[in-house]
Amino acid sequence: MDPKGHQASSPAQMPAPAWKDILKRTYKRTWDDNVALVSAGVAFYGFFALLSLLGLIVLVYGFVADPSTVIQQVEALTAVLPTDVALLIGDQLMTAVKSSEGTKGLGILVAFLVATYGGTNGAASVITALNIAYEEKEKRSLFRFYLLAVGMTVGALVVALLAIAAVAAVSFLQHLLPKAAPTAVIAGKVIGYFLLAAVAVVVASVLYRFGPSREDAQWKWITPGSLFAAVTWLLLTFVFGFYVSHFTNYHASYGSLGAVVALLTWMYLSAYAFVFGAELNSEIEHQTAKDSTTGAPEPMGDRGAWAADNVATDDTVQDRPEEQREGEALTRGAPKVAEEKG
Repeated sequence: MDPKGHQASSPAQMPAPAWKDILKRTYKRTWDDNVALVSAGVAFYGFFALLSLLGLIVLVYGFVADPSTVIQQVEALTAVLPTDVALLIGDQLMTAVKSSEGTKGLGILVAFLVATYGGTNGAASVITALNIAYEEKEKRSLFRFYLLAVGMTVGALVVALLAIAAVAAVSFLQHLLPKAAPTAVIAGKVIGYFLLAAVAVVVASVLYRFGPSREDAQWKWITPGSLFAAVTWLLLTFVFGFYVSHFTNYHASYGSLGAVVALLTWMYLSAYAFVFGAELNSEIEHQTAKDSTTGAPEPMGDRGAWAADNVATDDTVQDRPEEQREGEALTRGAPKVAEEKG
């Protein structure tokens, strides 16, 4: 008998008592790691990264779109994002479409440089948050750290462009079939939401695997947190959007800053769901004595990941020695140069 799941080879093999301990520790860990504060930092850096990336996206978008297309796509965005957030993005798209060709060309060059800087800082904050959740200290070299951050920035740009293309496709189909049966329209929206959730799961999984400074976890040990983060993010997006549309008026309270406040709040909720998913994955790995990292199985202590090198005995939160946690704060995210092993 293994009631605590210490010999579990995957999360699916964890018995109910093990999940009880995991969930209790995850809840406690969110307080010990100041997940609310960490998420606020990720949202803050992510906000400026989003603005810089959005500036580049809308300028590129301006070459291929016209005002009527923007109006159609903003209508499609309001079905997914909070209304104020969708309108903020729509205003930027409309400005880019109406600008002159010469301005667009120069703007793209400047926007690319700004997007690289802002996006890299945003990615660095995500990496630091993952290190905190997985109880790791940044051990990669400065070059590898920023190479990963740039890669995450490029990935975010590609995902954003694909999202815009998907919204454009949905808008095109809606206008192509204006008299489609209500059930067909609803089915199309449901499929779209499932695809959005699938993309969120993939993005979260990739970040959970390659973001923390540790030996990569096997995909099966990343899946539970990824599913939780994606589903929670989708639910929070719908609930927050409904709240903004029916129970509050950010424009009345904050004037022209209303859309910015709504966007920051939504990003904070999204970051919280993402970091909580990482905390959950960490505690799931912490529950088993089996090697959860990639490659040949290694004995505990040689796996290169705190969660894999230590096993929990109950629902008590376990920390690494304090000296190992030195410097782990949500700052710009730049690592120290890894020391040579003597």
